[in-house]
Parts: sequence; C-alpha cells; structure tokens
Amino acid sequence: MRRDGSRRFLFTSLGNSLFTSLFIVAGATAELAQAQDPYQLLRESGEGFAQVQPGRAFIFPQDHYPHERFKIEWWYLTANLTGSDGRDYGIHWTLFRQAMNAASNPGGWQSSQTWMAHTAISTPLGFEFSQRFARGGIGQAGVAATQQNTFEAWMDDWLWQSDSSAPFPGVLSASTDNQRFNLTLQATDDWVLQGKNGFSQKSDLGQASYYYSQPFIDITGTVWVANEPIEVAGKGWLDREWSSQPLADNQAGWDWVSLHLSDGSALMVYQLRHDSGEHYISGSWVSGSGEVTTLEADDVTMTPQSETRITTESSAAGNDEGEIKALPLEWRVRVPKLGIDVSVTTNRPNSWLATAFPYWEGPVTVEGSHQGAGYLELTGY
Repeated sequence: MRRDGSRRFLFTSLGNSLFTSLFIVAGATAELAQAQDPYQLLRESGEGFAQVQPGRAFIFPQDHYPHERFKIEWWYLTANLTGSDGRDYGIHWTLFRQAMNAASNPGGWQSSQTWMAHTAISTPLGFEFSQRFARGGIGQAGVAATQQNTFEAWMDDWLWQSDSSAPFPGVLSASTDNQRFNLTLQATDDWVLQGKNGFSQKSDLGQASYYYSQPFIDITGTVWVANEPIEVAGKGWLDREWSSQPLADNQAGWDWVSLHLSDGSALMVYQLRHDSGEHYISGSWVSGSGEVTTLEADDVTMTPQSETRITTESSAAGNDEGEIKALPLEWRVRVPKLGIDVSVTTNRPNSWLATAFPYWEGPVTVEGSHQGAGYLELTGY
C-alpha cells in the first residue's frame, strides 16, 4: 500500500478541502474553513490527550516514532547546501501528524490520525513548495519501522528511509511540481534535548512540548532544477516535537532561527509572540564537540531590524487570500555570555508557503561576531 500512486491521486486530488474537513472533524470547527486564523488549532485545549510534563525520560530509537496519545507532532528538516555550480540551495521538508480525537486509534480506514507534509526548494532561480495530505491507517503516510527494523517516514513517494531504527544514516527524496531532490543524510546518534532535558516550555500558562534536535547533519546529494541535476553538499538540522497544546491563547505565532556558525557550533533561538509584547524566548547553543548550553530569556535577545514587503500567493485552503505582507526578515541575535552578536538576513525574501497553515521559511546568512548560514521560520503573520 505504501507510496502507491493511485492512493496519492485519491487524496491529493481532493487537496486542501479534505485536510480542512478532517481538521473540522478533529474539533477545529468551521472557523478553520473560513480560515481567519488556522493557528487557532494549536491554541485549542488538549483536554483528553496526553499532557507534556517535565522530567520525562527520552528513549531512543522509540521516540523517533509517533506518539499518538498526543494531539500533534512533527519531523522537520532544513538544509543549507552548496551546489557544484558554487551557488546556494535550500531544502525544507516536514511531516506533521494530527490526532482527530483523544480516543485510542482504531487503525485502518477508521484511523483517527491525519497527516500533512511540506516540501520546499530554494534555488538561485526561485522558490517552490508543495503540500500533501493523507489519512492514517492505510499506508499512504506515516512514520514506522519496516520489517527489517529500519526507520521510514513517508507521504506517498516522498520518503525518508534509513539504514537502522534511527533516522541516520538515511536517504530523503521528495519533490515539488518542477523540482526534486535526493539527499544522503549522515549524523551521529547524539541528540540535543531542548529546554530542560527535552521539556520545552512555550508560555507561563503551562503550554509546552517535548522537543529534541539533531543540529549536525552532513548532507550530500542531487537537486534537479528544470530537470538539470546539480550535485550539492552542506549541513542540515532536524527538529522533533510533540505536544497537545503548543500555543497559549495570547500567542499569535513564533519566530525561529537555526544557525550553523563558522566556529563549528550550532545555535537555535525562538520566540513565541505574546499580544502583550513580552515574548517567550528560549534556545540552545551546541559546541562543535557536542556540549549543550540551554538558553533562557536572560541569556539571549532576538530583535527584528527591519521589515520587508512581499506579495504572497493565494492559499487553496482559503486561509490566505494572497496579499502584501510586511515581514521581519532581518534579525539581530545576541548571546552575550557566549560572545555571539550576529545579523541574520536573507537574500531570498519570496519564501512564503501558502499552505493550509501559511508561513515564511527560508535560508539565511549570518554576519557579525560569527559567520554562517541557517534557516528562519515566521508563523502567525
């Protein structure tokens, strides 16, 4: 059943309307169809679902796989790559799982799980993205161990397949309408537990997620642009999170940046925007040798420096009609105790994903106390 083209047609031909309907059944209400704020789904109560609590012991490889007692989770990869032509390429691939209700999953065609996947490819010629949707239980999408006890994450023919029960080493292949890639991913089994030993608090009201990362992924492979193959190599970042209510009622969205710095270290900082203006900020710094420093509000600042006006395309889900948006695409990130004071900018501002949950995500460069590259994500704008 897995990666069957007929199953892909059955669901992706229905497109956003199917996904919206599934989320209405899940309790997102008709407001999602009207789409004034699709991120309201992330603010809704997780009553009945498992709750995120501090002190949880992470167990690998089990935690690489779905946690169906929680409402939502994702597998999220970004990559900054250099082509054999000397030019910059960016890859962004994400798989989301959403539970429609808190009851035990019956599986099969009665499965309570829905899936959404995004692929975005940034090249010197432009930016292109695709999204897909699926229901669980019938082999069209999921994350599971194969009969050979190897890791697989897939949506139709978008496939991450590893050589073991962990995600690495592995191969990831996916595509947009006009571009595609095939990447080999290499990393150690050393995982960075974000927040307090993997408990990542999102607000003072109790919202939180379980969150871990792999900041040091070595990537080689091929990106096809207009059917022309370009050999690429560079660094990637994997984020894994699961939760039952990631946002508080007074949080519009978040700003997140992950950076590979010139001294071999990696930095991640995010802030969740409160309507009071007192944003909730957190992050981590990982040395090249793997030493982790957790960053709290007193350690780090993330300050927008300017706004860039972009024209967004219309979302087929109806929650983004296409408009001119002013987005903070230039940031100053400071971590004084680590001697980090950098400017984070992009030269590819047209990286808006007009998906069911619209957001900006694109490659950035780093200048200042350190040089480097990474990815910036902006949601809720």
